[in-house]
Amino acid sequence: MFLSVFEMFKVGVGPSSSHTMGPMVAAARFLDRLRASPFAAQGLRASLHGSLAFTGVGHATDRAVILGLAGFRPDSYDRAAADAALAEIRATHQVTPEGLGPLAFAPDTDLTFDYGPPLPGHANGLVLSATDAQGDVILQETYYSVGGGFVLTAGELAAGRDTDDGPPVPYPFKSAAEMLDMCKSTGKTVAQLKRANELSRRPAADLDSGTARLWQVMSDCIDRGLATDGTLPGGLGVRRRAPGIHRALIAERGMNLTAPHTINDWMSVYAMAVNEENAAGGQVVTAPTNGAAGVVPAVIRYWLDHVPGASHQKISEFLLTAAAIGGLVKYNASISGAEAGCQAEVGSASAMAAAGLAAVMGGTPEQVENAAEIALEHHLGMTCDPVRGLVQVPCIERNGLGAIKAVSAASLALRGDGTHLVPLDACIETMRQTGADMSEKYKETALGGLAVNVPNC
Repeated sequence: MFLSVFEMFKVGVGPSSSHTMGPMVAAARFLDRLRASPFAAQGLRASLHGSLAFTGVGHATDRAVILGLAGFRPDSYDRAAADAALAEIRATHQVTPEGLGPLAFAPDTDLTFDYGPPLPGHANGLVLSATDAQGDVILQETYYSVGGGFVLTAGELAAGRDTDDGPPVPYPFKSAAEMLDMCKSTGKTVAQLKRANELSRRPAADLDSGTARLWQVMSDCIDRGLATDGTLPGGLGVRRRAPGIHRALIAERGMNLTAPHTINDWMSVYAMAVNEENAAGGQVVTAPTNGAAGVVPAVIRYWLDHVPGASHQKISEFLLTAAAIGGLVKYNASISGAEAGCQAEVGSASAMAAAGLAAVMGGTPEQVENAAEIALEHHLGMTCDPVRGLVQVPCIERNGLGAIKAVSAASLALRGDGTHLVPLDACIETMRQTGADMSEKYKETALGGLAVNVPNC
């Protein structure tokens, strides 16, 4: 099993990796298929199902599909160009993707929200169709956005193609137990195993520059979030809090009045800055999802700015370790809130961040695995119940608490020798089972929990 660090961490656009990035990627894939098709399409249609329908407006899924069918992609997304394109599409009822020419597409009628039962493959389903001049369907594909910006066709999902099918890698661990055995037999760290796997697919220079770019985008996102005041879009009237908290923390630094627990506020504000940017539709890095994008960068920034001996040279080690843990969670359970609740998003992110921090602070592979387990264990059962379907409440603060738990988990693991009762594999399997048992009301449908008990009109 191999899942690249650049698949686990992807540069994209908010507010949701599964509901915004995934549908945009699906639309891009459909256009590619249409370009290779012998059929001469005249128009396009799209239907959203399951969680994509129930919380699609709040997650900007409709906008993402429209722009995706116009040729926009998450990794090169330009907000100003997208706004201009969207206005033109609504006025002309046409999209003009490169290589296909004008295609009829009226957003109000050709994009539908199906509030019936979800499609059979996954809670996040969408069907894209191409039509001829008479409006008859000439090409159709069902896509599933399975979390973290990953997209599979119905055929790929049925065939189990949810992981890499390329050439073998030197250390193909599918479980934490296999990972630890490989570390023990080779003397390598988790990051070294992961790096060797990555180098079997790309040159070292590309790997190093790529991880450096990931951190740069994460760091820039934190900085934008700390500097940008205002109210988040969507109608809830949620005020950006990160800038004010950050200004207060800076002011308190020289007053000798800071309590020791204030360090938690620093971790939270870094995470909240990212998720406020995400909620505003800004550029973020999936870590492993957009809804949980603040945890890993917040822990890295905390480590760099507040922990003696931290070094930028170890950021790649942090990200590679975190990606290894995230890959295990995705392969053996889920990173999708629509599939398993927020335990699969913020819980996974916290486990990844805890493992990364333990690694760069000198932890053994056993301590790294222990850190990930502690963090994930104490997110088990966490629901995904966004108010009005927006990635704002409780998502923004939840990332801050996920970062705090990650640091605490890493610290506890480093206080021990790596020996512990609950293996990470057992915790991941428990998360999978808990997600399967969880009511659909609490899996990103906005039909239960805070989403129905908090006035939002």
